[in-house]
Amino acid sequence: MIDSGRFNSASEHANDMPSADFAPAEHAAIISATESAASSPDIGQSTLFDLGQIDVRWDGPASTLWAFMTPTNRPNFSMQLLRDVRAWYSESKRLFDAGALPIKYLVAGSRFPGVFNLGGDLELFAACIEKRDLPALVQYGHACVDVVHRTWRNGDMPVVSIALAQGDALGGGFEALLCFDVVIAERSARFGLPEILFGLFPGMGAYSILARKLGRLMAERMILSGKIYTAEEMYDMGIVHTLVEDGEGEAAVRDYVAANQAHHAGHVGVFEAGRRVDPLDYVELKDIVETWAGSALQISLKDLRMMRRLASAQTRLKR
Repeated sequence: MIDSGRFNSASEHANDMPSADFAPAEHAAIISATESAASSPDIGQSTLFDLGQIDVRWDGPASTLWAFMTPTNRPNFSMQLLRDVRAWYSESKRLFDAGALPIKYLVAGSRFPGVFNLGGDLELFAACIEKRDLPALVQYGHACVDVVHRTWRNGDMPVVSIALAQGDALGGGFEALLCFDVVIAERSARFGLPEILFGLFPGMGAYSILARKLGRLMAERMILSGKIYTAEEMYDMGIVHTLVEDGEGEAAVRDYVAANQAHHAGHVGVFEAGRRVDPLDYVELKDIVETWAGSALQISLKDLRMMRRLASAQTRLKR
């Protein structure tokens, strides 16, 4: 076991514009930390680098790259976290292509107690709506669907992706989770799309992905109801693949990898075939974002106040 050190990306200090690139010094820091870990003959599960709000660990014997979201404020998709997710995919792909990390499994989880991710940045939404700033809403939505599309494609690597839900995945958090090949959930986790409760709809992939997985009628029923589902209900619907007791999620991921690693290529093929049969078009995602942004500017003052209250409640959550 080694610890190759922590790395803070400039996403904590830069402006809120999404970017796919790193500054040269940051890029070098990631490369140095990761290649040091990858070259260790006895790596176990080691910290590779910390992209500001994502803690990345490499389990060499299991060929598994773990990424845990570590939000600094609310456990939602801020512009900073979106940038860090993009960085994770870009750097993982570069290292995979270079042969530095023989990744077979990508695992995404969260270190925020009781929460996988609560979705969109409601404070940002409310501010943009009050200012009638349509371009800013569209820009945020496009940054989100860029991450959704990369996740759906497994970062363009021949891997099996696993979402580990040890807490609530709501709104955009649920949208992100739906992109993974396999979902492993602890029993107390909850899932849902509550946006309709404040006059909006989930515009960053939920309709597209749920329609492909469950059909359009079920997708619309889930979105229009705003219902929050238990992990067991999601398991019965087929969205959650493995349901375990609280505290057993990480062990369940390791068990899944151990049980299926010998047939990894076949599993990759099955999931790639599924994406070919029901492709997720990037232009479709962007078009729906623009519909969502236009709808956001039409919500009532009452709904805007509800959005503000929910944002405040998220801020009060403690680690």
